[in-house]
Amino acid sequence: MGDNKMKKMSVLMVGTGEYTTGFVPDAEVASDKKAGIVGTTLFDLRRRGLVDRLLMAGTNGTKFPAIRQHLNNALAKTYRDMDVAFDSYPADDVPRDGIAYRSALDTLQPGDSIIVFTPDDTHYSIAMEAIDKGLHVLVAKPIVKTVDEHLNLMRKANEKNVLVAMEVHKRWDPLYTDARDRVRNLGDFSFFQSYMSQPKSQLDTFRAWAGKSSDISYYLNAHHIDFNVWSVGHRARPMVVRASAATGVAHAMDIPTEDTITLTVDWENIESGNKATAIYTSSWIAPKADVHSQQRFFLMAHGGEVNIDQAHRGYSLAVDNDGFSSPNPLFMKFTPDADGYFSGQNGYGYRSIEVFLRAAEEIRQGNAHPNDFDGKLATANDTLLCTAILEAGRRSLDTNGKAIHIDYDDNGVVSSLQEL
Repeated sequence: MGDNKMKKMSVLMVGTGEYTTGFVPDAEVASDKKAGIVGTTLFDLRRRGLVDRLLMAGTNGTKFPAIRQHLNNALAKTYRDMDVAFDSYPADDVPRDGIAYRSALDTLQPGDSIIVFTPDDTHYSIAMEAIDKGLHVLVAKPIVKTVDEHLNLMRKANEKNVLVAMEVHKRWDPLYTDARDRVRNLGDFSFFQSYMSQPKSQLDTFRAWAGKSSDISYYLNAHHIDFNVWSVGHRARPMVVRASAATGVAHAMDIPTEDTITLTVDWENIESGNKATAIYTSSWIAPKADVHSQQRFFLMAHGGEVNIDQAHRGYSLAVDNDGFSSPNPLFMKFTPDADGYFSGQNGYGYRSIEVFLRAAEEIRQGNAHPNDFDGKLATANDTLLCTAILEAGRRSLDTNGKAIHIDYDDNGVVSSLQEL
Protein backbone atom coordinates (compact mmCIF):
# COMPACT_ATOMS: atom_id res chain seq x y z
CA MET A 1 0.00 0.00 0.00
CA GLY A 2 3.02 2.28 0.41
CA ASP A 3 3.28 3.26 -3.26
CA ASN A 4 -0.46 3.73 -3.48
CA LYS A 5 -0.36 6.29 -0.63
CA MET A 6 1.47 8.66 -2.94
CA LYS A 7 -1.37 8.57 -5.47
CA LYS A 8 -4.84 9.93 -5.09
CA MET A 9 -7.54 7.40 -4.34
CA SER A 10 -9.30 5.53 -7.14
CA VAL A 11 -13.01 4.88 -6.66
CA LEU A 12 -15.17 2.25 -8.35
CA MET A 13 -18.92 2.82 -8.65
CA VAL A 14 -20.68 -0.54 -8.86
CA GLY A 15 -24.14 -0.09 -10.33
CA THR A 16 -25.12 2.35 -13.08
CA GLY A 17 -28.72 3.07 -12.10
CA GLU A 18 -30.69 6.09 -10.96
CA TYR A 19 -28.81 6.88 -7.75
CA THR A 20 -25.39 6.56 -9.39
CA THR A 21 -25.98 8.23 -12.77
CA GLY A 22 -29.55 9.57 -12.80
CA PHE A 23 -30.00 7.65 -16.06
CA VAL A 24 -33.30 5.77 -16.28
CA PRO A 25 -33.81 4.48 -19.85
CA ASP A 26 -37.34 4.72 -21.24
CA ALA A 27 -38.67 6.16 -17.96
CA GLU A 28 -41.99 7.99 -18.24
CA VAL A 29 -40.97 10.33 -15.42
CA ALA A 30 -37.54 11.96 -15.36
CA SER A 31 -35.41 11.08 -12.36
CA ASP A 32 -35.29 13.62 -9.55
CA LYS A 33 -31.61 12.67 -9.21
CA LYS A 34 -30.56 14.63 -12.36
CA ALA A 35 -27.12 13.09 -13.02
CA GLY A 36 -27.15 10.83 -10.00
CA ILE A 37 -25.98 11.50 -6.48
CA VAL A 38 -22.95 9.21 -6.48
CA GLY A 39 -21.70 10.23 -9.92
CA THR A 40 -22.19 13.95 -9.39
CA THR A 41 -20.42 13.79 -6.02
CA LEU A 42 -17.44 11.82 -7.30
CA PHE A 43 -16.92 13.93 -10.41
CA ASP A 44 -16.94 17.03 -8.21
CA LEU A 45 -14.62 15.46 -5.61
CA ARG A 46 -12.18 14.76 -8.43
CA ARG A 47 -12.37 18.43 -9.42
CA ARG A 48 -11.65 19.30 -5.78
CA GLY A 49 -8.65 16.97 -5.66
CA LEU A 50 -9.73 14.21 -3.26
CA VAL A 51 -9.94 11.37 -5.80
CA ASP A 52 -8.45 10.70 -9.21
CA ARG A 53 -9.37 7.67 -11.32
CA LEU A 54 -13.08 6.89 -11.41
CA LEU A 55 -14.55 3.61 -12.63
CA MET A 56 -18.08 2.43 -13.19
CA ALA A 57 -19.23 -1.19 -13.44
CA GLY A 58 -22.64 -2.39 -14.54
CA THR A 59 -24.08 -5.50 -16.13
CA ASN A 60 -24.92 -4.07 -19.58
CA GLY A 61 -22.10 -2.38 -21.45
CA THR A 62 -24.36 -1.20 -24.26
CA LYS A 63 -25.89 1.35 -21.84
CA PHE A 64 -22.63 3.24 -21.38
CA PRO A 65 -22.79 5.40 -24.54
CA ALA A 66 -26.20 6.71 -23.44
CA ILE A 67 -24.96 7.15 -19.85
CA ARG A 68 -21.97 9.18 -21.06
CA GLN A 69 -24.22 11.37 -23.19
CA HIS A 70 -26.57 11.83 -20.25
CA LEU A 71 -23.71 12.81 -17.91
CA ASN A 72 -22.25 15.11 -20.54
CA ASN A 73 -25.55 16.98 -20.86
CA ALA A 74 -26.43 16.99 -17.17
CA LEU A 75 -22.96 17.76 -15.77
CA ALA A 76 -20.25 18.69 -18.27
CA LYS A 77 -22.48 21.16 -20.13
CA THR A 78 -24.10 22.44 -16.96
CA TYR A 79 -21.12 23.17 -14.69
CA ARG A 80 -17.71 24.73 -15.22
CA ASP A 81 -14.69 22.39 -15.16
CA MET A 82 -16.74 19.24 -14.55
CA ASP A 83 -14.91 16.29 -16.09
CA VAL A 84 -17.22 13.28 -16.42
CA ALA A 85 -14.70 10.78 -17.80
CA PHE A 86 -14.66 7.30 -16.24
CA ASP A 87 -13.45 3.80 -17.06
CA SER A 88 -16.39 1.49 -17.74
CA TYR A 89 -16.94 -2.24 -17.29
CA PRO A 90 -18.02 -4.22 -19.28
CA ALA A 91 -17.07 -2.86 -22.71
CA ASP A 92 -19.68 -0.92 -24.69
CA ASP A 93 -20.31 -3.86 -27.04
CA VAL A 94 -21.04 -6.39 -24.26
CA PRO A 95 -24.80 -6.66 -23.67
CA ARG A 96 -24.60 -8.77 -20.53
CA ASP A 97 -21.88 -9.48 -17.97
CA GLY A 98 -23.08 -9.93 -14.41
CA ILE A 99 -19.56 -10.06 -12.98
CA ALA A 100 -17.93 -7.20 -14.90
CA TYR A 101 -17.21 -5.51 -11.55
CA ARG A 102 -14.57 -8.17 -10.89
CA SER A 103 -12.49 -6.95 -13.83
CA ALA A 104 -12.74 -3.44 -12.40
CA LEU A 105 -11.77 -4.63 -8.92
CA ASP A 106 -8.64 -6.22 -10.37
CA THR A 107 -7.39 -2.78 -11.47
CA LEU A 108 -7.63 -1.26 -7.98
CA GLN A 109 -5.02 -1.21 -5.21
CA PRO A 110 -5.47 -1.86 -1.47
CA GLY A 111 -6.70 1.34 0.13
CA ASP A 112 -8.84 2.37 -2.83
CA SER A 113 -12.63 2.49 -2.41
CA ILE A 114 -15.79 1.17 -4.00
CA ILE A 115 -19.36 2.45 -3.71
CA VAL A 116 -22.06 -0.17 -4.27
CA PHE A 117 -25.55 0.75 -5.53
CA THR A 118 -26.90 -2.50 -6.95
CA PRO A 119 -29.91 -4.74 -6.19
CA ASP A 120 -29.96 -5.60 -2.50
CA ASP A 121 -29.29 -9.31 -2.93
CA THR A 122 -25.96 -8.57 -4.64
CA HIS A 123 -24.53 -6.29 -1.92
CA TYR A 124 -23.02 -9.07 0.16
CA SER A 125 -21.00 -10.87 -2.51
CA ILE A 126 -19.68 -7.65 -4.06
CA ALA A 127 -18.72 -6.17 -0.69
CA MET A 128 -16.98 -9.36 0.48
CA GLU A 129 -14.89 -9.57 -2.71
CA ALA A 130 -13.89 -5.92 -2.37
CA ILE A 131 -12.97 -6.32 1.30
CA ASP A 132 -10.87 -9.34 0.44
CA LYS A 133 -8.84 -7.09 -1.88
CA GLY A 134 -8.23 -4.55 0.89
CA LEU A 135 -10.68 -1.97 -0.41
CA HIS A 136 -12.87 0.37 1.63
CA VAL A 137 -16.55 -0.22 0.90
CA LEU A 138 -19.60 2.03 1.06
CA VAL A 139 -22.84 0.13 0.39
CA ALA A 140 -26.35 1.45 -0.25
CA LYS A 141 -28.87 0.66 2.44
CA PRO A 142 -29.62 -2.06 3.30
CA ILE A 143 -25.96 -2.94 3.61
CA VAL A 144 -26.93 -6.64 3.42
CA LYS A 145 -30.18 -8.55 3.83
CA THR A 146 -29.51 -10.97 6.69
CA VAL A 147 -27.90 -11.04 10.12
CA ASP A 148 -25.60 -13.88 9.09
CA GLU A 149 -24.31 -11.88 6.13
CA HIS A 150 -23.85 -8.82 8.29
CA LEU A 151 -21.85 -10.69 10.93
CA ASN A 152 -19.61 -12.15 8.20
CA LEU A 153 -19.12 -8.67 6.76
CA MET A 154 -18.06 -7.33 10.17
CA ARG A 155 -15.57 -10.17 10.69
CA LYS A 156 -14.05 -9.82 7.24
CA ALA A 157 -13.76 -6.02 7.53
CA ASN A 158 -12.00 -6.31 10.89
CA GLU A 159 -9.72 -9.04 9.53
CA LYS A 160 -8.71 -6.95 6.50
CA ASN A 161 -8.55 -3.66 8.44
CA VAL A 162 -10.80 -1.79 6.03
CA LEU A 163 -13.71 0.60 6.50
CA VAL A 164 -17.13 -0.78 5.58
CA ALA A 165 -20.21 1.38 5.98
CA MET A 166 -23.82 1.78 4.91
CA GLU A 167 -24.77 4.85 2.88
CA VAL A 168 -27.61 6.45 4.85
CA HIS A 169 -27.63 10.14 3.99
CA LYS A 170 -30.30 10.92 6.60
CA ARG A 171 -27.47 10.94 9.14
CA TRP A 172 -26.11 14.07 7.44
CA ASP A 173 -29.42 15.92 7.19
CA PRO A 174 -28.94 18.84 9.64
CA LEU A 175 -32.44 18.43 11.08
CA TYR A 176 -32.04 14.69 11.62
CA THR A 177 -28.57 15.20 13.09
CA ASP A 178 -29.87 17.81 15.54
CA ALA A 179 -32.87 15.65 16.43
CA ARG A 180 -30.61 12.67 17.13
CA ASP A 181 -28.38 14.71 19.43
CA ARG A 182 -31.41 16.01 21.34
CA VAL A 183 -32.99 12.55 21.64
CA ARG A 184 -29.86 11.28 23.37
CA ASN A 185 -30.72 13.55 26.32
CA LEU A 186 -34.43 12.73 26.57
CA GLY A 187 -34.19 9.58 28.69
CA ASP A 188 -35.79 6.22 27.95
CA PHE A 189 -37.11 5.58 24.45
CA SER A 190 -40.91 5.15 24.29
CA PHE A 191 -42.40 5.37 20.76
CA PHE A 192 -41.34 5.92 17.15
CA GLN A 193 -43.45 6.13 14.01
CA SER A 194 -42.20 6.79 10.46
CA TYR A 195 -43.63 6.94 6.96
CA MET A 196 -41.73 7.08 3.67
CA SER A 197 -43.08 6.73 0.15
CA GLN A 198 -42.19 7.06 -3.51
CA PRO A 199 -44.47 7.37 -6.56
CA LYS A 200 -45.84 4.48 -8.62
CA SER A 201 -43.36 5.34 -11.38
CA GLN A 202 -40.63 3.82 -9.22
CA LEU A 203 -42.21 0.40 -9.67
CA ASP A 204 -41.36 0.68 -13.36
CA THR A 205 -37.91 2.09 -12.61
CA PHE A 206 -37.16 -0.85 -10.32
CA ARG A 207 -39.15 -3.50 -12.18
CA ALA A 208 -36.05 -5.63 -12.76
CA TRP A 209 -35.59 -6.31 -9.03
CA ALA A 210 -38.76 -5.27 -7.19
CA GLY A 211 -40.15 -8.27 -5.35
CA LYS A 212 -37.40 -10.50 -6.68
CA SER A 213 -34.22 -9.39 -4.96
CA SER A 214 -35.77 -7.03 -2.41
CA ASP A 215 -38.87 -5.15 -1.28
CA ILE A 216 -40.00 -1.64 -0.31
CA SER A 217 -39.22 -2.19 3.37
CA TYR A 218 -35.55 -2.94 2.70
CA TYR A 219 -35.46 -0.06 0.22
CA LEU A 220 -37.22 2.69 2.20
CA ASN A 221 -37.90 1.61 5.80
CA ALA A 222 -34.14 1.20 6.15
CA HIS A 223 -33.77 5.00 6.34
CA HIS A 224 -35.83 5.52 9.46
CA ILE A 225 -34.95 2.22 11.09
CA ASP A 226 -31.34 3.35 10.90
CA PHE A 227 -32.27 6.73 12.34
CA ASN A 228 -34.13 5.08 15.22
CA VAL A 229 -31.17 2.76 15.90
CA TRP A 230 -28.68 5.65 15.57
CA SER A 231 -30.69 7.72 18.07
CA VAL A 232 -31.44 5.18 20.80
CA GLY A 233 -29.46 2.02 19.98
CA HIS A 234 -26.84 2.84 22.61
CA ARG A 235 -29.42 2.33 25.38
CA ALA A 236 -32.31 0.33 23.86
CA ARG A 237 -32.63 -2.67 21.59
CA PRO A 238 -35.32 -4.22 19.37
CA MET A 239 -36.72 -7.52 20.64
CA VAL A 240 -39.69 -8.66 18.52
CA VAL A 241 -40.73 -7.77 14.96
CA ARG A 242 -44.09 -8.29 13.24
CA ALA A 243 -44.89 -7.27 9.67
CA SER A 244 -47.98 -6.71 7.55
CA ALA A 245 -48.46 -5.56 3.97
CA ALA A 246 -50.93 -4.10 1.49
CA THR A 247 -51.03 -5.40 -2.10
CA GLY A 248 -52.75 -4.85 -5.44
CA VAL A 249 -51.11 -2.07 -7.44
CA ALA A 250 -47.77 -3.80 -8.07
CA HIS A 251 -49.50 -7.10 -8.81
CA ALA A 252 -51.68 -5.37 -11.42
CA MET A 253 -48.45 -4.20 -13.08
CA ASP A 254 -47.23 -7.83 -13.08
CA ILE A 255 -44.62 -7.04 -10.43
CA PRO A 256 -44.55 -9.68 -7.66
CA THR A 257 -44.18 -7.45 -4.63
CA GLU A 258 -46.05 -5.70 -1.85
CA ASP A 259 -47.29 -2.11 -2.31
CA THR A 260 -46.87 -1.01 1.29
CA ILE A 261 -45.10 -2.70 4.20
CA THR A 262 -45.44 -1.90 7.90
CA LEU A 263 -43.13 -3.26 10.58
CA THR A 264 -44.17 -3.14 14.24
CA VAL A 265 -41.25 -3.59 16.60
CA ASP A 266 -41.17 -4.13 20.35
CA TRP A 267 -38.12 -2.45 21.88
CA GLU A 268 -36.63 -2.70 25.37
CA ASN A 269 -34.64 -0.07 27.24
CA ILE A 270 -31.60 -2.01 28.40
CA GLU A 271 -30.91 -0.45 31.79
CA SER A 272 -34.48 0.12 33.05
CA GLY A 273 -36.21 -2.74 31.23
CA ASN A 274 -38.96 -0.33 30.16
CA LYS A 275 -40.74 -1.29 26.95
CA ALA A 276 -41.03 0.80 23.78
CA THR A 277 -42.76 0.47 20.42
CA ALA A 278 -41.81 1.46 16.88
CA ILE A 279 -43.86 1.41 13.65
CA TYR A 280 -42.10 1.81 10.29
CA THR A 281 -44.19 2.13 7.10
CA SER A 282 -42.98 2.41 3.51
CA SER A 283 -44.77 2.43 0.17
CA TRP A 284 -44.05 2.82 -3.54
CA ILE A 285 -47.59 3.40 -4.79
CA ALA A 286 -47.89 7.10 -3.91
CA PRO A 287 -49.35 9.48 -6.52
CA LYS A 288 -47.23 12.10 -8.26
CA ALA A 289 -47.04 15.01 -5.83
CA ASP A 290 -44.98 18.07 -4.94
CA VAL A 291 -42.14 15.85 -3.68
CA HIS A 292 -40.60 12.64 -4.98
CA SER A 293 -40.61 11.08 -1.55
CA GLN A 294 -42.82 11.71 1.46
CA GLN A 295 -40.62 11.34 4.54
CA ARG A 296 -41.60 11.99 8.13
CA PHE A 297 -41.25 10.61 11.64
CA PHE A 298 -42.37 11.15 15.22
CA LEU A 299 -40.29 10.04 18.21
CA MET A 300 -41.35 10.14 21.86
CA ALA A 301 -39.01 9.57 24.79
CA HIS A 302 -39.74 9.84 28.51
CA GLY A 303 -38.37 13.38 28.53
CA GLY A 304 -39.77 14.83 25.31
CA GLU A 305 -40.75 14.29 21.67
CA VAL A 306 -39.46 15.11 18.18
CA ASN A 307 -41.50 15.48 14.99
CA ILE A 308 -39.96 16.03 11.52
CA ASP A 309 -41.59 16.35 8.10
CA GLN A 310 -38.51 15.94 5.93
CA ALA A 311 -40.36 16.63 2.68
CA HIS A 312 -41.82 20.05 3.59
CA ARG A 313 -39.62 22.72 5.11
CA GLY A 314 -41.40 25.89 4.06
CA TYR A 315 -39.79 26.05 0.61
CA SER A 316 -42.02 25.77 -2.46
CA LEU A 317 -41.55 26.43 -6.16
CA ALA A 318 -43.93 26.82 -9.09
CA VAL A 319 -42.67 27.00 -12.70
CA ASP A 320 -44.43 26.74 -16.05
CA ASN A 321 -42.79 23.52 -17.21
CA ASP A 322 -42.87 21.46 -14.01
CA GLY A 323 -45.72 22.90 -12.00
CA PHE A 324 -45.70 23.05 -8.19
CA SER A 325 -42.99 21.39 -6.10
CA SER A 326 -41.35 21.40 -2.68
CA PRO A 327 -37.65 21.24 -3.56
CA ASN A 328 -35.01 20.00 -1.14
CA PRO A 329 -31.60 21.54 -1.89
CA LEU A 330 -30.50 20.38 1.56
CA PHE A 331 -30.24 16.90 0.01
CA MET A 332 -28.55 17.89 -3.25
CA LYS A 333 -28.33 21.34 -4.82
CA PHE A 334 -28.11 20.98 -8.60
CA THR A 335 -28.37 24.65 -9.58
CA PRO A 336 -24.91 26.13 -10.41
CA ASP A 337 -23.48 29.03 -8.43
CA ALA A 338 -22.98 32.53 -9.85
CA ASP A 339 -19.71 31.47 -11.47
CA GLY A 340 -21.20 28.39 -13.09
CA TYR A 341 -19.66 25.81 -10.76
CA PHE A 342 -21.45 22.94 -9.06
CA SER A 343 -22.26 24.18 -5.56
CA GLY A 344 -24.01 21.30 -3.80
CA GLN A 345 -21.15 20.30 -1.51
CA ASN A 346 -23.19 20.98 1.64
CA GLY A 347 -26.06 18.70 0.60
CA TYR A 348 -26.46 15.71 2.85
CA GLY A 349 -26.56 13.37 -0.17
CA TYR A 350 -23.11 14.69 -1.15
CA ARG A 351 -21.69 14.83 2.38
CA SER A 352 -22.52 11.21 3.20
CA ILE A 353 -20.26 10.10 0.35
CA GLU A 354 -17.54 12.68 0.89
CA VAL A 355 -17.23 11.98 4.62
CA PHE A 356 -16.81 8.25 3.94
CA LEU A 357 -14.10 8.86 1.34
CA ARG A 358 -12.24 11.30 3.58
CA ALA A 359 -12.32 8.70 6.35
CA ALA A 360 -11.02 6.08 3.90
CA GLU A 361 -8.23 8.46 2.88
CA GLU A 362 -7.23 8.96 6.52
CA ILE A 363 -6.97 5.19 6.91
CA ARG A 364 -5.12 4.86 3.60
CA GLN A 365 -2.55 7.39 4.75
CA GLY A 366 -2.05 5.59 8.06
CA ASN A 367 -3.55 8.40 10.14
CA ALA A 368 -6.61 6.48 11.38
CA HIS A 369 -7.98 2.98 11.99
CA PRO A 370 -11.37 1.77 10.69
CA ASN A 371 -12.69 1.33 14.24
CA ASP A 372 -12.07 5.04 14.85
CA PHE A 373 -15.20 5.70 12.80
CA ASP A 374 -17.58 3.54 14.80
CA GLY A 375 -20.09 5.93 16.35
CA LYS A 376 -19.33 8.52 13.67
CA LEU A 377 -20.27 6.79 10.41
CA ALA A 378 -22.87 4.09 9.72
CA THR A 379 -20.18 1.42 9.90
CA ALA A 380 -20.88 -2.29 9.60
CA ASN A 381 -20.24 -2.56 13.34
CA ASP A 382 -22.88 0.12 14.06
CA THR A 383 -25.70 -1.02 11.76
CA LEU A 384 -26.31 -4.64 12.74
CA LEU A 385 -29.58 -3.79 14.54
CA CYS A 386 -30.93 -2.21 11.36
CA THR A 387 -30.26 -5.40 9.40
CA ALA A 388 -31.82 -7.50 12.16
CA ILE A 389 -35.09 -5.51 12.06
CA LEU A 390 -35.27 -5.60 8.26
CA GLU A 391 -34.61 -9.33 8.00
CA ALA A 392 -37.06 -10.07 10.81
CA GLY A 393 -39.68 -8.02 8.97
CA ARG A 394 -39.19 -9.99 5.77
CA ARG A 395 -39.32 -13.28 7.65
CA SER A 396 -42.54 -12.20 9.38
CA LEU A 397 -44.14 -11.38 6.01
CA ASP A 398 -43.03 -14.72 4.61
CA THR A 399 -44.64 -16.58 7.53
CA ASN A 400 -48.02 -14.79 7.40
CA GLY A 401 -47.20 -12.26 10.08
CA LYS A 402 -45.51 -14.46 12.68
CA ALA A 403 -43.59 -12.63 15.39
CA ILE A 404 -39.81 -12.88 14.99
CA HIS A 405 -37.63 -12.61 18.09
CA ILE A 406 -34.15 -11.07 17.93
CA ASP A 407 -31.64 -13.01 20.04
CA TYR A 408 -28.50 -11.50 21.58
CA ASP A 409 -25.28 -13.08 22.83
CA ASP A 410 -23.66 -12.41 26.20
CA ASN A 411 -21.99 -9.28 24.80
CA GLY A 412 -25.28 -7.81 23.64
CA VAL A 413 -24.58 -8.47 19.95
CA VAL A 414 -27.35 -9.83 17.72
CA SER A 415 -26.78 -13.56 17.25
CA SER A 416 -29.86 -14.94 15.49
CA LEU A 417 -33.57 -14.56 14.70
CA GLN A 418 -36.22 -16.99 15.94
CA GLU A 419 -39.92 -17.45 15.15
CA LEU A 420 -42.13 -17.16 18.21
